[in-house]
Amino acid sequence: MVHVSRLQRGVSPPVIPEVFSGDTRLVTRWQNKPFEYRLPALKDHIISATYLGVGNASVKIGRQTISAPARPGMVSLAPRGHDGFWRADGAIEASNIFLGHTRLMSCADQVGNGREPELVNLVHFNDPKLFKIMFLINDEISSGEAMSHLFLEQLIDLVCLQIIRAHSKSPIKIVPGPRRGLAAWQVKRVTTYMRDSLTKDIRLQELADLVNLSRFHFCTAFRTATGYTPHEWLTHQRIAYAKRLLRDRRLTITDIALVVGYETHSSFGVTFRKVVGLTPSEFRRQF
Repeated sequence: MVHVSRLQRGVSPPVIPEVFSGDTRLVTRWQNKPFEYRLPALKDHIISATYLGVGNASVKIGRQTISAPARPGMVSLAPRGHDGFWRADGAIEASNIFLGHTRLMSCADQVGNGREPELVNLVHFNDPKLFKIMFLINDEISSGEAMSHLFLEQLIDLVCLQIIRAHSKSPIKIVPGPRRGLAAWQVKRVTTYMRDSLTKDIRLQELADLVNLSRFHFCTAFRTATGYTPHEWLTHQRIAYAKRLLRDRRLTITDIALVVGYETHSSFGVTFRKVVGLTPSEFRRQF
């Protein structure tokens, strides 16, 4: 991140405070000015999604030069270990992931038999799936939900999967694990833990550790067993609890939002309406 600040003439990227598995950091949308900079070989990977902007960008690595015009919906990737000269002649609005290499290798260990992916440099490349995941990450950062960390961890896992399968020099075949769900006792252990922790910022690794599974295999097994991702299951539990509390008119909607784990009245209202089809106030008026 120090080098990103240097190429932007001292402007530091708006890195969110939370640190994710594998020392991965996220950056919300920000303005990138034109620049010329020699980026040294880094220890981690930088992924960028472009939302607005014009101009051209390029990177020269050895004798190879990759260049492309900036367009909304494009992604760029600077893999670790590549010393290159980057240039951009226009301003863009972008978000970033500083992806820890240990996080990427954790994914490779689980789905690619541990083979280390050799990632390629991308400059304003068209990958709709990767861009959509980046868009969802940026959107979730600003949601204000107490369980956003859990959801963001799953989205970062999807980023790892997509760049491993789509942006490696030698394609890595994804080797799926056995399609078995959790045992009944495992489902009970995990769901009881989540039900008892509705107001907490639950980490995905916490849940996987409860049943001694990797994060990747846990998500698949949980969905196979319950029909929901961990984030979806927790959301439905919080909204079910909120529906019970809304029957008590002594509680304000803001109080209920805090009790069920939402930091703001607005984020609670948006999620409640998505699940129930009514706002909390509309639901309360039925009783």
